[in-house]
Amino acid sequence: MTPDFIVVIPARYASTRLPGKPLKDIAGKPMIEWVYRQARRSGAREVIIATDDERIAAVGRSFKAQVELTSMAHASGTDRIAELAGRFGWPEQQIVVNVQGDEPLIAPGSIAQTAHVLAGNPEAAIATLMTPIHDDAQFHDPNFAKVVTDRHGWALYFSRAPIPWPRDGRSDLAQRHIGLYAYRAGSLQTIAATPPCAIEETERLEQLRALWLGLRIIVAQSLEPASPHVDTEEDLIMVRRYLQDHPKLL
Repeated sequence: MTPDFIVVIPARYASTRLPGKPLKDIAGKPMIEWVYRQARRSGAREVIIATDDERIAAVGRSFKAQVELTSMAHASGTDRIAELAGRFGWPEQQIVVNVQGDEPLIAPGSIAQTAHVLAGNPEAAIATLMTPIHDDAQFHDPNFAKVVTDRHGWALYFSRAPIPWPRDGRSDLAQRHIGLYAYRAGSLQTIAATPPCAIEETERLEQLRALWLGLRIIVAQSLEPASPHVDTEEDLIMVRRYLQDHPKLL
C-alpha cells in the first residue's frame, strides 16, 4: 500500500557556484519545473515548492505548482521545510520527503521508495538511500558523501571522507549516500530547533545533527541509479546533453 507522504522542494535563488540555479533553462523548462514534475509522478499527496525568492515563486506559479514563500533567514532546506510543517500543523508522524531542487532528473521511484522505507520502519526518524561505489575517484571525492550502516541498515556515520577506510587495499564496502530524505514531521521540527553540532559543522553534512541527537536513520539500497545533481555550469551542460541524447524524456 502506498504511504501518505508530502514532497517539499526547497529552492533558493542564491547559489555560490551557480546563481539563479532553479531557474536555469533545461530543454525549454526551468530546472525547478523538471524537479516538480518528477516529484508529481512519485505518488505524493502534495508537492510543494518552498522558496524565499519571489522570482522562483512566480515561475512556480506559472506552471501551476503549489508554492510557499518562506523566511530568508533559513540556513538549510530542512529549516525551510520545518517552517511549513509548523505553518500547516502537520502531525508528528506525517512523512515529508525533501527533494533537492537541483536534481532535474530525479527518479520518481526513488522518491516513493524513500517514503516507503520510512513508513515500513516505525522506529526510524529519517529514511534515505545509498548506492555502491565502484569508482575509486568517487570514493575519494569529498563532493560525494559516504555512509556506513549496521547489518540492519541503520546509519552509523556519514562522511565526505572515504569510509570505511580500506587498510589493506580497495574496499568493496563503500556506499555513496544519495541526498534524498524522508522525515517524520516531528523529527524534522526537532532537527530544525537544534543548532548545528560540531561533527555536522566539521563535515558540512546536516544529517549528522540527527545522529548526534540520537535520531535513527534507516538507509536502503536505491532501486534506481543516482541522478545527476546540478551544482555548476558544467553540470548543467551535462544534463542538457543527456536530455538531447534521450528525447523520450522531453
